[in-house]
Amino acid sequence: MSGRLWVVGLGPGAAALQTPQATAALADATDLVGYCRYLERIPARPGQLRHGSDNRVEPERARHALQLAAAGRRVAVVSSGDPGVFAMATVVFEALEAGPPAWRELDIEVLPGVSAMFAAAARIGAPLGHDFCAISLSDNLKPWPLVLHRLVAAASAGFVIALYNAASRARPWQLAAALDALRPVLPPATPVAFATAVSRPDEAIFVGSLADADAARADMRTLVLIGSAATRVIARGAGRSYVFTPRRAGVPA
Repeated sequence: MSGRLWVVGLGPGAAALQTPQATAALADATDLVGYCRYLERIPARPGQLRHGSDNRVEPERARHALQLAAAGRRVAVVSSGDPGVFAMATVVFEALEAGPPAWRELDIEVLPGVSAMFAAAARIGAPLGHDFCAISLSDNLKPWPLVLHRLVAAASAGFVIALYNAASRARPWQLAAALDALRPVLPPATPVAFATAVSRPDEAIFVGSLADADAARADMRTLVLIGSAATRVIARGAGRSYVFTPRRAGVPA
């Protein structure tokens, strides 16, 4: 097959945080496929076709992209952040596995991007300096008790936790429930950061403690970072601070 498919990570928002590899693929593509709001972040190019869709039709989007590539098009499927982190890369491979055998001959390449957890962590210091994990609070594809089980297990094991899909209009209560589940496990002073629209003009970063963390600070653009019991805060002037997790754990200093 002459067509090809890139699964492209756009990064967290600012063009400066998009990789040159991603930029080159977007320029070379004949077709862009993705969530409408993500496509709006890509400069228009003459002759390039855009196939925008709602954020809730990811399997259909992946199949459409594979069909276009099978027809000989050069297709870029776009995701915010990194396409392999709770995003379109997995959806594309799920569609590939279930689709026609001929699709497996397509040239498919996943192009990484700066994930929201790395962009948010960089804004506040180095909270991911020791072991960490990423957990999606969405219970659309997994049961809520499993989400809580993983949260408590990760916190109990000393992992810093990056929470994706923290809140949306369809899921307004999950973050508050998650914070309540973590409060008996972690110290009240454990740092919690709310990072909204990182690197975009309306960026908002708030760092507080688990004891007073307010789920209302999050929306669908917010990445929530929850420190471990070892995570520290270095106070600065004007109410600002650095947050970091020491690299050393479980061994003598």
